[in-house]
Amino acid sequence: MRKLVVAVALLAIVLVVLDRVAVVGVQREIARQIEAKYDLAETPSVQVKGIPFLTQAISGRYEEISIGIGKTEREGVQLERIDATLYGVTAPLSDLIQNASAAEIRADRVTGTVVISRQTLSARAPRGIKVEGTDRDELRVSGNVTVLGNQVPVTADMKIQVVQGGIRLTPTNVKIAGGIPVPNPERYISFTVPVKNLPLNLRITRVKSTSEGLAVQGTASDVPLR
Repeated sequence: MRKLVVAVALLAIVLVVLDRVAVVGVQREIARQIEAKYDLAETPSVQVKGIPFLTQAISGRYEEISIGIGKTEREGVQLERIDATLYGVTAPLSDLIQNASAAEIRADRVTGTVVISRQTLSARAPRGIKVEGTDRDELRVSGNVTVLGNQVPVTADMKIQVVQGGIRLTPTNVKIAGGIPVPNPERYISFTVPVKNLPLNLRITRVKSTSEGLAVQGTASDVPLR
C-alpha cells in the first residue's frame, strides 16, 4: 500500500512538471509566431490560462490566452503597449512539436486595449499645442496658436471621436487668453491620430481618456496568429 501511495505521488509530481514544461514551450512558440506574423519590435508575453494545461494541449484548443505587446509603431504613431486576450485558440500540439513553422494557429475572438501616451498625442497635435490630462481623466490641450501673426495662448477640453482610419480630437470649451477675438478657434487645435493596421487585427470599438493618454479598445474575430 505504501509503495502504491509513493508511486501515485511520484506520478502526480511528474505530471505537474510535464504540465509546466509543456505550457512554457507552447507559450514560447505562440509568442514567436505572433511576433513574426505582426512584425513586432519585440517578442510579446504570452500566458495560457487554465489548469491543467495538458488537457488543453492534447485537445489542441486553448480557451483563453493573455498577450502583452510592448512599444510598437503603426502608421508613424508609437503605441505604448497592447494588452489583449485571445479566446478559443486552435493550436494542435502535434503541429507545434513536429513542424511549428507550418502550424495553423488561429483565435476565434480577440479583445484588446491599445495605450497611446499623451507624449505621442502631443507629437501629433498642431505646433505649439500640448496634450494634458485632468483629474477627471479627460484630455485637455494648452499652448499657443498663431493667428494673424500673433501668438495667442489657448486652452481647451478635447472631444474624442472614432473616425475612419483613426481618432479625431476636436476642442470644446475653448478659452482664449487676453480677450483676443479668434473666429472658429477649433480649426487651429483639431487633429487626427491615425490608428489602423493594429496587431491581432484589432478594430476600434471604443476610446476613452486615461491618466496615461488614450485607451483604445478593440475586437477582432477569426484571427490568424501565424
